[in-house]
Amino acid sequence: VIGTWKDKYFMKWYLVWSLNGTLINLGLDRRSSLDRAQDVGLYQCMAFNTVGAILSRRASLQFAYLDHFKVHTRSAVSVREGQGVVLLCGTPTSSGDLTYAWVFNEYPYFVQQDNRRFVSQQTGNLYISKVESSDVGNYTCVVMNSVTKGKVQSSPTSLILRTDGVMGEYEPKIEVNFPDNVSAAKGSTVTLECFALGNPVPEITWKRANGVPFPSKVKMKYSNAVLEIPSFQQDDTGGYECVAENKMGKNVATGKLAFYAKPQWIQTMKDTVLAIEERLYWECRANGKPKPSYSWLKNGQPLVSEDKIHVEEGVLSVSVLTLADAGMYQCVAENRHGVIYFAAELMVLASPPDFTGNVLRALLKAKAGTTVTLECKPQAYPMASILWKKGNLPIHTSDRLANVSKSDAGSYTCFARNRFGMSSTTGRLLVTDPTRITQGPSDMEIIVGESIVLPCQVSSDPVLDISFSWAFNGQLIAKDDGHFELVGGRTAGDLMIRNIQLYHAGKYICVVDTDVESLSAVAVLIVKARPPSPPAVVTVEEVTDSTAQLAWSPGRDNGSPISHYLIQTRTPFTVGWQRVNTVPEVIDGNTLTATVVDLNAWVEYEFRVLARNGVGVGEPSPVSVKTRTEDSVPDAAPGNVGGGGGSRSELVITWEPVPEELQNGESFGYIIAFRAFGDASWTHVATSAPGAARYVYKNDSISPFSPFHVKVGTYNSKGQGPFSPVVTIYSAEIEPSGMPAGVWARSVSASEIEVNWQALSFTPERVLGYEVVYWEDDTKPETMGKMRVPWNQTSATVSGLAGHTQYFLTVSAFNTAGTGPFLPAINVTTKKPPPAQPPLNVEWTLIGSHLSLYWEPVVAMESESEVMGYQLSYRRQRHKEVNTLTTSNSSAELSLPEDDEDYIIHIRTMSEGGLGPASDPIRVHQLSEFIICTINILQIGLTKAAKWKLEELFVKSVKIATKEHKKRDKGLKK
Repeated sequence: VIGTWKDKYFMKWYLVWSLNGTLINLGLDRRSSLDRAQDVGLYQCMAFNTVGAILSRRASLQFAYLDHFKVHTRSAVSVREGQGVVLLCGTPTSSGDLTYAWVFNEYPYFVQQDNRRFVSQQTGNLYISKVESSDVGNYTCVVMNSVTKGKVQSSPTSLILRTDGVMGEYEPKIEVNFPDNVSAAKGSTVTLECFALGNPVPEITWKRANGVPFPSKVKMKYSNAVLEIPSFQQDDTGGYECVAENKMGKNVATGKLAFYAKPQWIQTMKDTVLAIEERLYWECRANGKPKPSYSWLKNGQPLVSEDKIHVEEGVLSVSVLTLADAGMYQCVAENRHGVIYFAAELMVLASPPDFTGNVLRALLKAKAGTTVTLECKPQAYPMASILWKKGNLPIHTSDRLANVSKSDAGSYTCFARNRFGMSSTTGRLLVTDPTRITQGPSDMEIIVGESIVLPCQVSSDPVLDISFSWAFNGQLIAKDDGHFELVGGRTAGDLMIRNIQLYHAGKYICVVDTDVESLSAVAVLIVKARPPSPPAVVTVEEVTDSTAQLAWSPGRDNGSPISHYLIQTRTPFTVGWQRVNTVPEVIDGNTLTATVVDLNAWVEYEFRVLARNGVGVGEPSPVSVKTRTEDSVPDAAPGNVGGGGGSRSELVITWEPVPEELQNGESFGYIIAFRAFGDASWTHVATSAPGAARYVYKNDSISPFSPFHVKVGTYNSKGQGPFSPVVTIYSAEIEPSGMPAGVWARSVSASEIEVNWQALSFTPERVLGYEVVYWEDDTKPETMGKMRVPWNQTSATVSGLAGHTQYFLTVSAFNTAGTGPFLPAINVTTKKPPPAQPPLNVEWTLIGSHLSLYWEPVVAMESESEVMGYQLSYRRQRHKEVNTLTTSNSSAELSLPEDDEDYIIHIRTMSEGGLGPASDPIRVHQLSEFIICTINILQIGLTKAAKWKLEELFVKSVKIATKEHKKRDKGLKK
């Protein structure tokens, strides 16, 4: 209520209080307790001193109480079963928030609220939507004050049933609803009640008028009779509807929720010092809902617009200030939900000019060519007029002297005057020559451990004081850093860096400060380390069949600590040096021994070690002495075991030999194991040839093409190794004994013959396919050819033959053992070849997109096939897709898309012997829809190059002609 007042000027404040606008005499009122009737109301404090007065915010004092119910007997309420009823509480006089409950018959049996019974916290009444026989009894209203915690009870009200019948069904009647307009503060909890009487018991539902669903924060209580909206916000405003409905009908209650907010400052004024006769302008702004109104107070008294004072919405202005206008002012913002105050002091001053605390500098140094500011700012109320003198001569200048030179040096005096008096201040200006860095640091690369000097030397005016400082990566270099030392005299600030390390890399800035300016020079220092030197001699200390233990000595780290080591190995079977696996897996820079693992047995190894630091990997160590691992039993089996084929009564077994580096010892060989399909025992055969890849087992008892299980193992002087997985192969088979039947052939073209036959219907031997053999005659063995097709194919086309030539053909079946007997040969003569002469003298005409082509007919010679027609193939010049067109005449019509692309066209003859050679390419140029162009290229006597050149010249000439026609005759298209 009282608040806290800040004593800004260390003055004593005096306080007075008022109640409901009347001053309180605190000296006369000596009461020690409050009186409800005498002390209730609005309190306000006024604080004042010699500066002025201000009002506190208003505070309301109220007293919470709850009187007793009047003692009297309440009349009984008689209703029919099924009828709705309202039992009135009749709340006694009170102040403060109340809560209600109803006792049924006797304490502590309170009425339990459900969809049929509801206790309103707004009215205190008990509502029963549909009375049942179990509701008969006595009801007592219990009221509690939430502030005082006091509780009172009403006299009981009896509820009895009438005996003249049961109430019939009827539509809902809303007895509890919310006001048409409800205002709520931001962040508050809003509670809306809605309850209806009806038979059957009505169902209560809620919805928003705008149809927007309720957010998750909204809660429904007491069978939807209460809608609760916590943390009320602007989005929650609008229309709300309560719908009570049963099968007989429905009823609706509506209302609106409005958002209100107390005023809050968004713009305020500050304590202000002004000179006499100046103008005051203050503005304050507050938000709130509804929009606040504004008023102004001076020393606690309202201000209104009069004479020089103008007061309007949030704005106070005083046109010509006097000493009487000084004081404490308050802006007041108010709406019906609250009022706020903001105070500021106005000081009005009247005094002669005074330079105390703001005199001109006795000596001001400035660099030639710069702009100098001579500040003449006396305290004067009202503002003083200013006059400058250089020496004894008045000068016309402002506070700023631009581009000063030596001639501007001298003594300057500022005179200030107002109606209360005059004052002055004097200072001297000294103009100096510019300072220059004559030698600054430059970018450098340096190796770790070296020392350097970064120069920073200047030339300057002798009257100036000079200081040097250095920054490294944005931080000032400390003088106590052992690596850095500042060396040089008055005009030099060189930086010496001793024993440079990697962390000294970065940006160095030399800063030169004088009385009048500051200069700097920058250099970037790159510090390089080198990869480590090679480790010293590598020794092999212990060897097994798969490991080798190594040791070595470290080399120099060259300025960057060694992070880890790498081990490489080389054998007669590898290409170059290979990385190996080790234990530990990562060898850190402090470890000088390691065990190489996963080596092959009985292999001669060489080792070397490399070191790595932050710069990279260094050169390798010297190579170790060659060391052979111990031998062991083979651990690799031959791969890709298979076989089959061979001669009659043979079983051929094949495999991929084990590489020498995986043989693991001396006296290496293979164990071949096989057994007939269904046999239990294996036959074993050994071969001591390490490079063997094939074994042939011959036995007359082996049936042709019989299945065998086969596996191949290894051994050496240490013992037997693993076997390969078991595979199934077949013994040698015999060639087919049957011959195909029904062989016939026909000539397809001048270079192709089609051969047909009937498949072998039965043969005891396996048939893999058929072989076709063809030749010209027995005197020309070089003309013989063969081709094979799978067993399920009964025809083949022999191509690449000579035209108009007789060929002999025969067919036989084959398998892995060879070919069966051949049929008697048949003979077929290929067709005559197509004409060797391509179409000549091709002419074309292009009108728009319509292309017409003409050429001389081709006449076949006696040894050539007759011409049956012509085939045209055409494509865009920059595309591969080819379109074809056939014609029986020596002309053709084409429709080409209208675009800017050229077309390439070829023409061939068609005959029984096939397609003849193509004509020279015809290039069709789509130059313009206005031009009709015909190219007639004579084929005789011109090379291809000459033909293409002729076309190129023609295209250029047509393009030139087209441009000229368009310029002269725009009606050319018509």
